Amino acid sequence: MALGPGKYDDLATAAREAAGARAVIVIVVGGNKGSGFSVQTEPGLVLPLPALLRTIADEIESASSGYRTE
Repeated sequence: MALGPGKYDDLATAAREAAGARAVIVIVVGGNKGSGFSVQTEPGLVLPLPALLRTIADEIESASSGYRTE
């Protein structure tokens, strides 16, 4: 993960400020700048992010098990 602004950093900033959040992860699939992601977080919140993302991925996978992918 590169440090510094990414192609969706402006969107991440808007989401973080609108939510009054200390951290935000924006994932874009097929956006107008292509697919990508942006992470904005305070230094102390970086370490829990991988576990949070794994939990989110598990929940998405579980919820989507009934969907057809055709």
